[in-house]
Amino acid sequence: MKSLTFLLLLFFLIFLSCTKKESHPYTFYYWKTRLALDSKEKEVLDRASVPYLYTRFFDIDKINGKFQPVGTVTMTKSFRTDKKIIPVVFITNRTFLYIKKEDIRFLAQSVNDLIRKKISQYDLKTNHEIQIDCDWTAGTRDDYFNFLKALKTISGKDITCTLRLHQVKDKSLTGVPPVEKVYLMCYSTSSPLDHSDKNSILDVNTLKSYLDKIDEYPVRHIEVALPIYSWGIVTNYLGKHKLINALSAKDLENTNFKRLSEHEIEIQKDGFYFGNYLNKGFRIKIEEISDQQLKEVIHFLDKKIPHFKIIYYQLDSKFVTGQNFIFQ
Repeated sequence: MKSLTFLLLLFFLIFLSCTKKESHPYTFYYWKTRLALDSKEKEVLDRASVPYLYTRFFDIDKINGKFQPVGTVTMTKSFRTDKKIIPVVFITNRTFLYIKKEDIRFLAQSVNDLIRKKISQYDLKTNHEIQIDCDWTAGTRDDYFNFLKALKTISGKDITCTLRLHQVKDKSLTGVPPVEKVYLMCYSTSSPLDHSDKNSILDVNTLKSYLDKIDEYPVRHIEVALPIYSWGIVTNYLGKHKLINALSAKDLENTNFKRLSEHEIEIQKDGFYFGNYLNKGFRIKIEEISDQQLKEVIHFLDKKIPHFKIIYYQLDSKFVTGQNFIFQ
């Protein structure tokens, strides 16, 4: 009888361990050019369980053959957070096209110097990590990877990088970066400028097809970046598109709009809408992310990646309002 009771208890414990949902620590990317938190952003950030804020410091582009920092971050005097700042630098893929060997080290030194300057200028509390964001390709992979190695040597920091979906699926072509940790970008599953019924920010089935073998990706630590942003795709008479950031379905409530579907309208009167002059007949399609989509992605990745953290893109009161459920 005691043996039977013990076995039943054992089976029950095993059942609980198999059905228990893993809680993922989370924080945010901060992607504005000016460090400033409104009350809602500060409230949401304070609740985040990861003690870091991934903060874009600047972009690097190649303009007229020269490396140029773009959109370097500034900070308001009122900016305050207990989170440590992790500097993030976005580098365009074309920066590494036809780059000379000696320029790779020069670029790494310049990036490190500007990061240090900004940390000192604003007296920022940082940890021991620098994250590089680059949509590298098969043609730039070797030079980009050499840049990561050079930056690690020069900075003495832990260098991490972002990982896009195509870089997972086509790793035999794009290679595996020489880092200990990558941040898997679970968004931008297609181009918003394509003629498609799919959500270009996140189509879960498309994401699953790209990440079918993510569990075989040969990097020690994989963290997960998830989208909470939205936008509107404007289509004109010629079928050409443009984006208006931070629009949501509630913005479609306007007497000058004809509802075509839950997420799409047609403009009925010429005028200024969302800071743009748009003509009658133009269409606006809203793309935003639901809690259900995020839960489905997390459930899928739970089977593939052990114990990952989540970094939501991005911290902005326009996107974090009403999103409390997924931050639990």
